[in-house]
Amino acid sequence: MKRKIPINTIARFVVPSPAFLHDPLHAIATPKPTLLFAIASDDVNEVRQVLESGEAGPNDQVGPQSALAFTLTNDKLSHKNEIVKALLAYGADPSALRNPKLNPSAQASPEESEGGSGSHSQPGETMPEGMDPATRYYVTRADSTHTRQTSQLIYRSFFRPLTRVRYDLIGQDWVLEQLFRVLSMHSQRLSVAPIVVLLCGPSGHGKSLLARKFGSLLDIPTHTVNMTTLRSTHDLWQSYSMSPYEEPSSDTLAQFLLNNEGERCVVVLDEIEKVEDPKALYSLLMPWELGRCSLEVGKRHVDLTKVIWLGTSNIGHNFVFEHCDSRPDPSKPITREEYRDLMDLSRPHVSQCLGASLLSRVTTVLPFIPFTLEETMAIAAEAVYSLTCNAEKTLTPQDVEAIVMKALPSYIPSEGARSLHRAVSNQLVDMI
Repeated sequence: MKRKIPINTIARFVVPSPAFLHDPLHAIATPKPTLLFAIASDDVNEVRQVLESGEAGPNDQVGPQSALAFTLTNDKLSHKNEIVKALLAYGADPSALRNPKLNPSAQASPEESEGGSGSHSQPGETMPEGMDPATRYYVTRADSTHTRQTSQLIYRSFFRPLTRVRYDLIGQDWVLEQLFRVLSMHSQRLSVAPIVVLLCGPSGHGKSLLARKFGSLLDIPTHTVNMTTLRSTHDLWQSYSMSPYEEPSSDTLAQFLLNNEGERCVVVLDEIEKVEDPKALYSLLMPWELGRCSLEVGKRHVDLTKVIWLGTSNIGHNFVFEHCDSRPDPSKPITREEYRDLMDLSRPHVSQCLGASLLSRVTTVLPFIPFTLEETMAIAAEAVYSLTCNAEKTLTPQDVEAIVMKALPSYIPSEGARSLHRAVSNQLVDMI
């Protein structure tokens, strides 16, 4: 007597082969489709949890497709863009979209899919022209040689999870490359000084976002100081963390550093150049150079060698735009050599504002640069999704791109992403 096999909603995507039905050993060896269930749940946190736990890999097959292809072709998902970004962040290979075995056409016969012969009729949703600007940007970015080479810099280090930040931060590829180089040197113990990084340049270009993601991606505690409120050196050590994205805490910076002595942690000094009295920064000289200092008069020195100091600043705002516009062809993306020149030329501007003594203890100054056209389109597309309920179900990629193109003329480079969010919001209001 033949036993009936119940088929639920999700299982319909997985077509078992005849061998699966008749070979019990094969059935036992088949891994649980945990990634399939996580994607089908339409919950990006579930997807991250499965990938983080190692229960499934980002390049596992979901039925006849790769996980990435399955997500892109699934029109039932309301959070498709976020799930695609999560898969890419954990290492999904975009080249699978060009493989007929991992991304078969809906019209392809089983023999064509398995044999992979002839031309591959790739599903439209998995082709660049069939994606919205944000998804297209992230898939293309993950598929680039530069992205893979940059990731290798910290592949085997404690800082490896930071490679995922490129799926939260749009643009700034050269910033990430230089940052990863610095972290690679420290991982190999080629530098004994503490890590002090200054993120500077135009407003709205991702400095605070990168600083905020730093600690969370590494899963280490973060303390953010609003430098505009400081009046004295004492105020620095007694300041409370002001970031709404961190775990609520009543600890001052001094208590935070004592609690995490000898451990990796992050201190973000937000808007560092806007401190009322520059003398309030003098207390940073010793910890930035020696990795230890006394947080109170007459108290013992505290070990701060593993603290990662991140400063954000608008220093060089106008200079960055002037430098980029002065290039032989400003319409082309900035090259590595041009960015290195910008880094060197930015240091005198920082020195003039913060002082040569403090700057000499900064590991690297990373100026953030203006967005390219593709990057502005990606930012605007993400704004559409964040401002519209169920946009990925109610709007086609072509609809999203149409909204983006109408918003672009209102882009103000000096305001960065904020101007794009405002422009998209106005477009959506006009559509009501």
